Amino acid sequence: MWTIILVAVAVILVTFGLVKLVDKFIPSKFKPILNILLWVLIAFLGYQTYMSIYKPIQFNKLKNKRYIAVIESLKDIRDSQLAYKEVTGKFAGNFDNLVKFIDTAQYTITQRKDSSILDVEMTKRFGGVEMYKDIVVIDTLEFVSIKDSLFKKSTRYKTMMNVPIPGKDDAKFDMKAGFIQQNDVKIPVFEASVKKAVILYDQDKDLIMQENQVISVDGVNGDALKVGSMDEVNTTGNWPKTYGANE
Repeated sequence: MWTIILVAVAVILVTFGLVKLVDKFIPSKFKPILNILLWVLIAFLGYQTYMSIYKPIQFNKLKNKRYIAVIESLKDIRDSQLAYKEVTGKFAGNFDNLVKFIDTAQYTITQRKDSSILDVEMTKRFGGVEMYKDIVVIDTLEFVSIKDSLFKKSTRYKTMMNVPIPGKDDAKFDMKAGFIQQNDVKIPVFEASVKKAVILYDQDKDLIMQENQVISVDGVNGDALKVGSMDEVNTTGNWPKTYGANE
C-alpha cells in the first residue's frame, strides 16, 4: 500500500512540475487545454492516493465487525459440541444431530459422597466381627435442560450453522467430527470453520488476498476462522483475544 502511495505522490509532484514547464515553455494558445488535462490528471491521482488509504481502513472496520459476529457463532458451536461430548462421549458430525441434541438432551446433576457398608466376606473371615468397607455413593439430584443451560430463552442455536454475514444467506459453516489416536487411545475431535473469502465475499479481492496471508499475534492467521481441530486435541479458536475469549 505504501508503495502505491509513494508512486502516486511522486507522479503528482512530477505533474505539478509539468504544469510549471507548460506555463513557461508552451505557446499561450496550447496552455489552457494542457493545463486542464494536467489538473485533471492531478485530481485523478489525488483521488487514487486517497482511496489507497481509505479503502484498507474501511475494509478493516467491516472485517472486524463481521469477524466478531462469526466468532460469536463459532463459540455457540463449540459450547454445543462440548455439551454433546459430555453426554455422548463424542462430538456431533453434523448440525442436524447437534440441534436435535440441544432441543432434547439434559445434564444429569449428581452428588457424590463417601460412605461405608458391612463387608460380609471379611466379617465371616474374622469370625463374626463386623468389618466395613468404604464405598462412593452417587445420588441423582436433578436433570437440567442443555438448551436452557446454554442458551436460556434464545433459539439462536437453531441457526448456528449459518454464517452471519449480510447478503450471503446460503453461507454455512463447515463442520467435521471424528477421532484421533494418541497412545493407543481414540480421542474425539471436531472442527468448525469458514473461509475468510466467504465472510468478506463482497470486498476488494486484493485486500482479501492480503488478509489470507496474515501472520500476526493481533490478527486471525490463515485463510479461515475456525474453532477446534481435526489434527490435534484442541477446542480453542484461532482468533486473537482482541476478538474475545477463544477458549
